[in-house]
Amino acid sequence: MNINALLILLIVVFNAIALKAQITLNNPSFEDEPADATVPMGWFPCAKGTTPDILPGFWGVYSEASEGQTFVGLITRFDGSYESIGQRFSERLDEETCYSFKIDLAQSLSYAGYNEPLKIRIWVSNRKCAKEQLVFESKFIEHSNWKTYDINFTPDFRAKYILIEAFYTEGEINRTGNILIDNITPLIPCSKV
Repeated sequence: MNINALLILLIVVFNAIALKAQITLNNPSFEDEPADATVPMGWFPCAKGTTPDILPGFWGVYSEASEGQTFVGLITRFDGSYESIGQRFSERLDEETCYSFKIDLAQSLSYAGYNEPLKIRIWVSNRKCAKEQLVFESKFIEHSNWKTYDINFTPDFRAKYILIEAFYTEGEINRTGNILIDNITPLIPCSKV
């Protein structure tokens, strides 16, 4: 075997190992036909009354996506209800392994009256739409431009689901707000970052 063939073989093996090490989501950039009250392909609603919007183009939200053509908007309502979406990971997370991923977040200054800033919380679990381990809670997202947030966490168990929810603060008077989400990267072991 010549040196070029050996190098190609090593690159193929390395790429296969790197792909195996990452955990992916289906449609992590929320690409779909823009629509109101519609869950993007690959995702399912989790909270009662969840009617996310595939944006831009509805409710006065005309921002560009941070990646691709569309993104998702989640809201909280005056009656205390909130929206959350989830899906199953491409494979179970390894217990006691640190994972890292990125997510782009923004807030729309105009969202049909749901204009207050919100937080997001991200949970992992072994049951669809369950909140078993909180792995990230943002500060209030008060910027209308997209910003990328780095998330590192270690699951306590071999989780197989993710849940992302719009949130404000426990015990706070209910608020009508929005949060925009786009471009979730694959989860990779922290040591690979």
